[in-house]
Amino acid sequence: MGTSERQSAGSRKVGGFAALYLALAYIAAFPYYLVVVDYQGATTAAEKVALVIGNYPSMYAMYVASYMVFGIALAVLAFALHDRLQVHAPTAARLATAVALLWSAALVATGMIYTYGMTTIVALAKTDPAQAIAAWLGIEPVALGLGSAGGEFLGGLWVLLVSWVALRSGLLPKALGWLGVAVGMAGLVSVMPPLKDATYAFGLLQIVWFAWVGVVLLRTKAPASEHASVPLNAVPVASE
Repeated sequence: MGTSERQSAGSRKVGGFAALYLALAYIAAFPYYLVVVDYQGATTAAEKVALVIGNYPSMYAMYVASYMVFGIALAVLAFALHDRLQVHAPTAARLATAVALLWSAALVATGMIYTYGMTTIVALAKTDPAQAIAAWLGIEPVALGLGSAGGEFLGGLWVLLVSWVALRSGLLPKALGWLGVAVGMAGLVSVMPPLKDATYAFGLLQIVWFAWVGVVLLRTKAPASEHASVPLNAVPVASE
């Protein structure tokens, strides 16, 4: 096996494990946020601050795992998929990777804002509970905006682009490609307020998509064309 083949195999393996982590992070985060803490059920800032103070250690750890580490794993997967798809559609692959990196950065920033914000209000609540509530009113909207609370635009666009290239090229299973189209569309329509609940469909379907992508990357060999060295500024192929 040549150097390029070893590098390609290593990229697929790391990307496969990253995808499986993303699926597991979703599986852990859904019941934690919706059932264990039930943060969505809190209707006032005072209730939210009380939940943060009462669950600070576990919430801190969950935000690190489901936002900060999640964002890094997402970038790793994005590069692995770029390596697999770039030969067939270099322009679309670069665009998809750029969107994924924007999403990754937003998620990491969300986790950093939440963790530092929680630490701040927990300390502040000991001396000035009213000020802690006021501080959370300023912290939460920023974190929610970065964390796609207004709709999964970046995540939906990335999955849709990757799936479109995969369907055209045949470099991923066709059924996986169509599942990705469904995931991507659910993410994109969720930005419209009447359809905001589509974020739940996006998250649930993406668990399956991430897990499936992980298995594909770990168990299948890349086509020979993937081993070719294609620079990021390559001229798009005629089919694009």
